[in-house]
Amino acid sequence: MHTISIPTRLVGGTLGAIAAAASLLLGTPALASASQASETVIVTASNLATNQLLVYSPAGTLLQALPTQGQGGVGGNAGGVVASHGRVAVVNFGSNNVSVFVRNGWPGGFRLEKVIPTLGSPVSVAFGEDHLYVLTTTQVESHAMNHGGIATTADGSAPLLHADGTAAQVGVIQGELIITEKSNAIETVKLDARGAVSGAASSVTNLPANIDTPLGLATRGNEAYVTIAHADETSLVRHNTVLTTTGSGTQHAPCWLALQGPFLYSANSPSKSVSRYAVYGQHIVQDAAVVAQFTGGPTDIAVRGTLAAVIDAAGAQSRVSVFNVDQDGNFTLRGMATLDSKTTNGVAIVTGD
Repeated sequence: MHTISIPTRLVGGTLGAIAAAASLLLGTPALASASQASETVIVTASNLATNQLLVYSPAGTLLQALPTQGQGGVGGNAGGVVASHGRVAVVNFGSNNVSVFVRNGWPGGFRLEKVIPTLGSPVSVAFGEDHLYVLTTTQVESHAMNHGGIATTADGSAPLLHADGTAAQVGVIQGELIITEKSNAIETVKLDARGAVSGAASSVTNLPANIDTPLGLATRGNEAYVTIAHADETSLVRHNTVLTTTGSGTQHAPCWLALQGPFLYSANSPSKSVSRYAVYGQHIVQDAAVVAQFTGGPTDIAVRGTLAAVIDAAGAQSRVSVFNVDQDGNFTLRGMATLDSKTTNGVAIVTGD
C-alpha cells in the first residue's frame, strides 16, 4: 500500500497536528492564514491504481493528497502533471481521462474541478493560451478552455505517426504542437486560429541519422528542445526542422527537459543526474555536466523562477526533491519528500500568479 506520512509542521501544537492529519485524510486544507494564498507549491501524482494529486511545500512538507477519481499506471513519459495560472491537469492513464484541479486560495488549497474523458490512454498534457492538449498512446487532442473551465469534449484530434503506444510528451510552440514517440518519431500537428488541433501529424525534417528514442521536450516561442535519449543527444527544432544536435558528454541518456531563461536542464535517468546547458541562437552548450545527483533515475523535472523540482525513483521508493536555483543556474537542495512507492509521475511548480 502506498503510504504518506501526515505532516505535523503545518500548524503548531498537538491539536494543530490532529487537525492537519484530519484535513489531509479528507482531502481538505488544514488551518492557514489568507496571507499564504500565493505561496509556491510543488505538485505530483501518486500514479497508483487509485491516483492522487500530491501537493508539497518547497520544504518537502505534504500539504494535500487529493483523489483524482481516476487510475494511474503511466510510465516512460513526461508532462503527466502540468500547471498554468492556478490550474493543474493530471493524467489518469488507466481510466482514459484527465483530472483538472483549481486552487482555492489556501497554500496548496486545491479542489477537483472536473474529470475530462479522453480518446485514449493519456500520457502527457500541456496548456496553451486557451486550450488543454492531451497526448494519448495513439493520438493528440485539444480541449477548449475559458473562464468556465475546460471543455469535456475535444474540439480537435489527430492520429500520431506511429500510434504504437510509445508516445512520450507533448508541447506547445507557435501555431502547432510538437510530440515525441519513443519509436523514433518527432512530429508536429497544426493548430487552427482557435488553438484547436487541425490536420494530420507530420515528421520534422533533418532528423539525426542516429536518432534513437526521442523522449522529453521543452518549448519556448517557436522552438523546441528534444532529447534523443539513447543516442545521448539533445536537438533544437525550429520551423519543423532539426537545426542542431548536441551530445550529453559524460552523462548518459538525457531523458527529460526543463527550460528557464538562458539555461536548459536535462534529467539523465541512467546517470541519476541533472545537467545544465546554455542555450542561445542555434547553440546548445553543456555548461555543467552535473548540477544535482540523485539516489534513483529522474523521471521528470520542472524549473520555474528560482525553484526546480525533480522526481526520482529507485527500489520501492520515489523522491520529490526541491532546489533553489541561483542566477547562474546552480541548484541548492531546499527540501525533499520520500514516498513509499516507485510509481510517482510528473512534477510541476505552481506559483501564486
